[in-house]
Amino acid sequence: MADKKDNTPQRLELPHMRNIGIMAHIDAGKTTVTERILYYTGRVYRIGDVDDGTTTMDWMVQEQERGITITAAATTCQWKKHQINIIDTPGHIDFTVEVERSLRVLDGAVAVFCAVGGVEPQSETVWRQADKYNIPRVAFVNKMDRTGADFFRTVEMMEERLGATAMPVQLPIGSAEGFSGIVDLIAMKAQLWDTTGDGSLIHETDIPTEIESMANEYREQMLDAIADSDDALLERYLDGVELSPEEIKSGLRNAVLHGNVVPVLCGTALKNKGVQPLLDAIVSYLPAPTDVPPIVGINPKTETDETRHARDDEPFCALAFKIITDPHVGKLTYLRVYSGVLRKGDTVYNSKRGRHERIGRLMQMHANKREEQHAVYAGDIAAAIGLKEISTGDTLCDVKGHITLETMEFPLPVMAIAVEPRTQSDIDKLNLALLKLAEEDPTFKVHQDAETGQTLLSGMGELHLEIIVDRLVREFNVSANVGNPEVAYRETLLEPVTSVGRFVRQSGGRGQFGHVVIEVEPLEKGYGFAFADETKGGIIPQEYIPAVRKGIENAMSAGVLAGYPVVDVSVRLIDGSHHPVDSSEIAFGIAGSMAFKDAMKRANPTLLEPIMDVEVIVPDEYLGKVIGDLNSRRAQIRETAQRDTGRQTKSRIQHILVDVPLSEMFGYVKTLRSLTQGRANYSMEFSHYSEVPTSVREDLIGN
Repeated sequence: MADKKDNTPQRLELPHMRNIGIMAHIDAGKTTVTERILYYTGRVYRIGDVDDGTTTMDWMVQEQERGITITAAATTCQWKKHQINIIDTPGHIDFTVEVERSLRVLDGAVAVFCAVGGVEPQSETVWRQADKYNIPRVAFVNKMDRTGADFFRTVEMMEERLGATAMPVQLPIGSAEGFSGIVDLIAMKAQLWDTTGDGSLIHETDIPTEIESMANEYREQMLDAIADSDDALLERYLDGVELSPEEIKSGLRNAVLHGNVVPVLCGTALKNKGVQPLLDAIVSYLPAPTDVPPIVGINPKTETDETRHARDDEPFCALAFKIITDPHVGKLTYLRVYSGVLRKGDTVYNSKRGRHERIGRLMQMHANKREEQHAVYAGDIAAAIGLKEISTGDTLCDVKGHITLETMEFPLPVMAIAVEPRTQSDIDKLNLALLKLAEEDPTFKVHQDAETGQTLLSGMGELHLEIIVDRLVREFNVSANVGNPEVAYRETLLEPVTSVGRFVRQSGGRGQFGHVVIEVEPLEKGYGFAFADETKGGIIPQEYIPAVRKGIENAMSAGVLAGYPVVDVSVRLIDGSHHPVDSSEIAFGIAGSMAFKDAMKRANPTLLEPIMDVEVIVPDEYLGKVIGDLNSRRAQIRETAQRDTGRQTKSRIQHILVDVPLSEMFGYVKTLRSLTQGRANYSMEFSHYSEVPTSVREDLIGN
């Protein structure tokens, strides 16, 4: 029987702490799982519902209305004398940055899979993100009560599509409406949930006869995998010694920490089944802060490696991984503390910005609720109030023990919309609101169009920008007109050229003189911009070289074809001249800009468009319609694979992988639903930039 505990959070020793994330594809049940975890640990006393908009973690109005998670929310709870700090992450691709920055600071993760959908598109994305940071995981196959649920197919998909060594430590008893409990392969007992209550009461009994042989088979597979990761256990196992449950759990934990296996559990969070064993698995198998390697950074002064262990007696070191604007307290900075102790009122050093900051207040977060703390310690995830100049990815450290941790990398936005304030009074409000939103979200960018004067908002997709606009209206009370989404095209050149820029102006007094000769050539896709000074003999004084580069970079902000930014070019400054009196930084900046613009006109310029990696999951009977529609969108189909929805239903599902220009994907979700009667879904993320076809380029330049 699993009892609910009085779970007022209190600090426990580091080996009893778990920092985990809940990650999955949209609608796999992450937030429902988190809600049950909070309930069974006693952190909340009422189970919220996603459909009703009453969950603890989805606290934003936009989340409650849409029934999806938009922003990663943090909380903490306790289970069996362990503190579990949880971050519930979004599943929609537009908000994948929330997953990225959360996984950057977590020690372990729970991957939730839908028993019907299996490994869905965004599941792969978040799995790759966890691989990037070498995060140990346990898997929970949710929605076992749904028609078409298939635990074993999901495990197979984890191995085939994720490359994971998926190791069931439980087997389901029944499926769909007949799902009643699980078989614990470690204790070799069946656990059945009492359906008359809230799921707290669990009956332990013998394994049903009809699945006993299957349970024995999967147990042997589990023991083989565990023994392979532990020499001592392997020796005992080969000698025929019966391993105790404690030995099995110890061996399994060791295998998980080394990334050798992923334990797989199952249940249905909505029907209150399987969550308590999942909590047991979190504390049994996922790492404590002391189980992961110490964090390594660079001393910004000496540029030598610095190491910080998860101990309170080491110099303070933390990473700012999320910033939000709170209407009551201002800027709220989420921190993962890697070492040392931080107290209210302390002064810390921002090693990335080279400035000192004072900590006003410290908070333990529970979704959008705050609990004041006097201090936070190594291993903690907390929030600080009072930090003025700080950005996502900045390192805070002891004023006497400087260290800079590896910063975070975020994808570039690929879609833009234009916004215009409706009234004069909205102008200042709009600018302030956009500044705050850009501080919160590293994938949201704001810039002014130099030619039209429009304010352009760039983001990761239609839903991302829709949420931004909705927040402008609701949170910041800004009235604005919104234009249609625009694609973030780029310009580049295809041929190398040599160009001269000469700026001479004489107006009676001291004049202006700048003269440069540059060689411009294309770079490989994705390289960006390279600049080299190859002048000799001081023909251009060194103090003017940065101005030349700055002038070229300014010219690159608007290409010659359609005014889009220029990318993937190399510029070498090879010659020029100066005047001892009339030369200036301004003159050489203008000369550099003139030379680059002239080079772009003569170097066979072309337009680049963002290409999206699109994954479509569609029932077999609609395959022809969907592929026909994709072909009309200039899609390049990379792969079409077939898979079954489950062992009970033989309806076949097609898995389509395509590359599609972003400009062709506006409104695709409505078209896909119409073509498939709402039965298909898709996921989309940025892949690369590619040259625009001639016919499309002519339309863009003409516009």
